[in-house]
Amino acid sequence: MTPAILPGATIGVLGSGQLGRMFTIAARRLGYRVHTFSPDQDSPTGQVADHEVTASYDDLAAVAAFARQVSAVTFEFENVPSRTVDALGSDTLVRPSGHALYVTQHRVREKQFLAGAGIPVAPFAIVQDAAALDSGLARVGVPAILKTASFGYDGKGQVRVTNADAAAAAWATIGWQPAVLEAVVDFACEVSVVVARGADGAMVDYGAIENSHRNHILDVSVWPARVPAETARKAVTLARAACEALDLVGVLCVEMFVTHAGDVVVNELAPRPHNSGHLTIDAHVTCQFEQQLRAVCGLPLGTTAARVPAAAMANLLGDVWAGGEPDWAAALAMPGVKLHLYGKVEARPGRKMGHLTATASSPDEAESLVREARRLLTR
Repeated sequence: MTPAILPGATIGVLGSGQLGRMFTIAARRLGYRVHTFSPDQDSPTGQVADHEVTASYDDLAAVAAFARQVSAVTFEFENVPSRTVDALGSDTLVRPSGHALYVTQHRVREKQFLAGAGIPVAPFAIVQDAAALDSGLARVGVPAILKTASFGYDGKGQVRVTNADAAAAAWATIGWQPAVLEAVVDFACEVSVVVARGADGAMVDYGAIENSHRNHILDVSVWPARVPAETARKAVTLARAACEALDLVGVLCVEMFVTHAGDVVVNELAPRPHNSGHLTIDAHVTCQFEQQLRAVCGLPLGTTAARVPAAAMANLLGDVWAGGEPDWAAALAMPGVKLHLYGKVEARPGRKMGHLTATASSPDEAESLVREARRLLTR
């Protein structure tokens, strides 16, 4: 087994958004240095990292030079070109592996992987031409969702198909790209499970987190999820199974639908910390970002014991700034509310600028607090 990478070492992060920022904060608290690599300058991660490298992911010479300066590299997003991952792996330790990224950055591969591992997913068909679209509709039925195979997140690259006659137009909307056609799941709620897996195969998780979306973007997360205990156990079991099947070292978030019958269906995988797990910073002894660091460095995973009975997280999108500077004092005057901002200068509609977390004695109370705190920002 690779020796543990101890505090004082330098860890590299590919990507420079808010996930990298929170990872860097956790790493520096434990005494590590962090270098970040992305095409952006003065990025959320770069503002708190020891060194910010600004270059294209396709600049393999720059990638190789970056790799030689660090003891290990991890990621804050999965859409990294495979040749970039290969270039990194030639000079340093890469976690999670290129295989995990290869599977999860492409919806066709991800669906086939999950189905092959016996993990329940919605009925789906692979669409590469008009004939495949027609046969897929016949098999999957309508309504359905047509999703681009690559580079889709927060609802981007997705079109709802309400009837067979609309399918061709829906495919044209996403540029006739290779796609996955998925049956619409009649779900009661959406949940996610964040799992961390160490180099030794040990795993920890935070249980089921309940999520609600607005305009396809995560809006509010509540922990623990308000679902029956057996449903929560099913979700955790599936998330752990997916993590083990990927042989992932790092953090994996598994997003799932809970049907009205209590069944759990996996929707997507993210081989990194996830927006729904941000509440672990304030609610748990070891947050998802510290777990990522521990796993990457080959250290024992931390306890996921809770500090509080319940917590909720509300995203702050650029829309909150539409009327001017938000009223931070009003929100922070509320008990148990914490503010996390990402250092982004320009507030654009739909752009994730930060989040609020509220801790409380029950999930209902935590959700009520965090929603009220966000409302007070723009009163």
